[in-house]
This record gives sequence, structure tokens and C-alpha cells, in this order.
Amino acid sequence: MTSTETRADRFVRELTVLKIPDPAAGKAALWLRAGAALMTIGVVLGVSAYFISHNTSDPLVQNDALTLGLAAVAGSVVGSALFLRYSLTGFLRYWMARQSYDVELLADRLLERELRHDPTGTDAAPR
Repeated sequence: MTSTETRADRFVRELTVLKIPDPAAGKAALWLRAGAALMTIGVVLGVSAYFISHNTSDPLVQNDALTLGLAAVAGSVVGSALFLRYSLTGFLRYWMARQSYDVELLADRLLERELRHDPTGTDAAPR
């Protein structure tokens, strides 16, 4: 590590070493939008299937509407899981970076305090 390397540069280098994907790649945003769209489409299809099944007396159409409604519920659940996973990923990535920064700052403070510590042992230890 060079002395001119900033903390952000060091963090980016460490992420590269750990092979953590770059969030700017756009795939996470694509999956987030896909999850939101699937959630919305599932709700719309579920409501329309409800009205289709209740506005007819033909059992074949009602069964088709029930099948469409179940598929819509399944799609909404999958969309919700995708949306939740990728929205939490962004938050937790920020949280992890913040925690890493705070721990490194604490380590720097403790190291600085240790360097200032009198090696003769005559200074009082802080409590």
C-alpha cells in the first residue's frame, strides 16, 4: 500500500481482491425492476382473474380463471422475493461499507493510542 492511496482506493482494491461484484454493473437494478414489475403484474392478473371467474357461470372459464389467479399469486410471491432481495442488497452493501469504515477508524484510533502509550509504564491506563 502506498502512502498516497486514499481509504476509498484501498476499499475498492480490497473489493477487487475479494471478487465482490460491482453494483454499478446494472444487473441488480434490472432484477429489482423485474421483481417490481412481476409483483404489479401478479396483482393485476389476480384481480382480473377474480372478476372473470365471478362474471360467468361456465365452469370451464371459471377453472381457467382460477388457474390464472393461482399463477398470478405465485408470480407476485416471486416478484416480492426478487424485489426484497435486491432492495436489501443495496442497503446492506452500504451498511457493510459503513461498518468497515467505522471499524477501520476505531482500529486507527487504538493504534494511535497504543503508539502514544508510554513504554515505561509510568502513565496511568485509562479506564
